[in-house]
Amino acid sequence: MKKNTKSQFIRQYVRASKSPWDDCSTILLLADVVDEQSLELNFNNYIYLHRDSVGNVLGISISNSMLEKNPSFENRYLEGQDMTLFLLIYIEQITQFCEFFSEEFQQIFMQTPTTFFAAAESDWVDIIDNA
Repeated sequence: MKKNTKSQFIRQYVRASKSPWDDCSTILLLADVVDEQSLELNFNNYIYLHRDSVGNVLGISISNSMLEKNPSFENRYLEGQDMTLFLLIYIEQITQFCEFFSEEFQQIFMQTPTTFFAAAESDWVDIIDNA
């Protein structure tokens, strides 16, 4: 991947984010794919993973429409167990979506989305079960 091409998958901020965290970048874990050929996206449903300056996960932000579909969650910014539970609910869609960005995903996580989320799923289930 060329360094100067703008990525839809990972975004480093040029101005402060509206999130409650001191975040520096986001990774798009889920959005609606309008056209698979051109990878045109619609952001009616989305999940962004927010990270700090060294890549630590701070939390996720979800679209208002996803919050409406999941009224047990209090707001659009989730962290800790709420974040883990929300990611588990959508893990299949997230995995499928991230496959569109498989090359970039592997540069960040050193695994394919399918391998990464299969392993993450069992860890996340343990986190929720042991809460």
